[in-house]
Amino acid sequence: MRKFLLVALAVLVAAALALPASAGTSGQAGSAAQTQSSGALQSANGEYVVAYADGASAAAARAAVKAAGGTILKENTRVGVATVKSANPAFLSAAAAQKALVGAARNRPIGSIPNGAAAAKDEVERLTAAERAAVKARSGSSAAGRVPDQEPLADKQWDMRMIDATPSGSYRVNQGRPGVMVGIIDSGIDGNHPDLRDNFNRRLSRNFATDIPLIDGPCEVPSCVDPVDVDDNGHGTHVAGLVAAELNGLGTAGVAPKVTLVSIRGGQDAGFVFLQPVVDALVYAGLVGIDVVNMSFYIDPWLYNCLDNPADSPDAQAEQRTVRVAVQRAVSFARGHGVTPVASMGNQHTDLGNPTADATSPDFPPGTAYPRTVDNSCLTVPTETRGVISISALGPSFRKADYSNYGIEQTDFSAPGGFFRDYYLTDQYMQVENTNLSTMPTALAEAALAQNPTTPFIVKSCRGSVCGYYQYLQGTSMASPHATGVAALIVSTHGKRDPAHGGLTMSPGAVERVLTRTARQTPCPSPPVVTYPDRAPDLTYTATCEGTLARNGFYGRGVVNALTAVLD
Repeated sequence: MRKFLLVALAVLVAAALALPASAGTSGQAGSAAQTQSSGALQSANGEYVVAYADGASAAAARAAVKAAGGTILKENTRVGVATVKSANPAFLSAAAAQKALVGAARNRPIGSIPNGAAAAKDEVERLTAAERAAVKARSGSSAAGRVPDQEPLADKQWDMRMIDATPSGSYRVNQGRPGVMVGIIDSGIDGNHPDLRDNFNRRLSRNFATDIPLIDGPCEVPSCVDPVDVDDNGHGTHVAGLVAAELNGLGTAGVAPKVTLVSIRGGQDAGFVFLQPVVDALVYAGLVGIDVVNMSFYIDPWLYNCLDNPADSPDAQAEQRTVRVAVQRAVSFARGHGVTPVASMGNQHTDLGNPTADATSPDFPPGTAYPRTVDNSCLTVPTETRGVISISALGPSFRKADYSNYGIEQTDFSAPGGFFRDYYLTDQYMQVENTNLSTMPTALAEAALAQNPTTPFIVKSCRGSVCGYYQYLQGTSMASPHATGVAALIVSTHGKRDPAHGGLTMSPGAVERVLTRTARQTPCPSPPVVTYPDRAPDLTYTATCEGTLARNGFYGRGVVNALTAVLD
């Protein structure tokens, strides 16, 4: 996969360098930046995602697409979104001019799972080379002692102990019910992993992403649509294990080890995500009775989606508007059908209630980003989409991880996400065990071990002749599935029979109310300004916690807790 990644990025960089002169260069602002973004918004494959205007009939919207020079390839009438092909190089402008359309966005990799291919711009989840070297230089002593009567690797799961997902905690009361279904919108799930396969539902799992050789490498199957039990990236499998790895005497266990996992894949092998597959995955979740969905990603190319930023061209403004509208409709549809959406807050160590600058957007094609001044009217999607429960990340000391985004309006709850740099100036500083250990696809693990057999970041566990692999990662992507697992336990405890789909169901509002009254309320630190000395001289990590015990910018309404949730 890494070979494919390097080839893909080389091709993409070459394509970016081949942009016409009107595309400009990275770092320009004002009218030059508008010209650049306009040039960058030309779609290489002539496909777009179009959002229909509120109140417009399907017939009027289809006519508007045609008038703009487009042909509809696929339509999701439930949320008024369509995939469109067009040879019109000005299709974005033409679509924005149609009253029956909100606008259009390029149908290409416009989202990123912060892992794999996205590692170049987000080194949080997979540690930097310097941090990895620091691990090797240490003695390798564990930050936690062996805990008896648990899974073989439970001593390395401080995260589960933090939220009382243990044999003496929530496991003895309610481990989750198979009738509760958790959808993982991610890079896929290795459904054959021995710690996941008994909880994995192949029949309901779907892959909404088609492999793109340019970024994913050669297709593994003729259709270029991977089987539903495959994860060639590893991110989705790690997330799934944190939610529901089994209690089976092997490896690790998840927060809710008896709930059902459904892969509703929206991500590419290389780590990118399309807008249309995510919309389709959310709608599908509502249609088939998924109870909770986990979304550990943000939708690009805009880190912040603004409606009328003066630094953006009209086409760029229309694209950001389309992303916001399409995702909001899909989230609202899912919630209206009993789905509780949970998302990671992001790893940019930013107060989302007071963002000031964005120098990374648009991040595709490479080299087209330009600096923008942003404010609270600009949203990170889906984290700030209305109706989504957003989760910040903590380290084992309960400290906000230095990388985690935060914000008094944006942080709903907090959860363990790992913090490699926790316990500064102690023996536990820069210990790999400060991050989260969870399931890893066998093929990826074996390939990585073939390159580096002694890596401390991959662990093998066997039960007789059955073996599984596990990897250490950190990030808000890891915090979110802990909260997702607790939400699944809440549905398992309080849910009612679902007459439409069988199993259990519970309204998202009711799930959130239980999360609120059972979370461990945690006040802002004193003093509220938190510094991370080992990050000096980079002071952008300094964070100020605002709010009260009931709700604040670091912990939201509290740290999710599995035991109190099932005892409620």
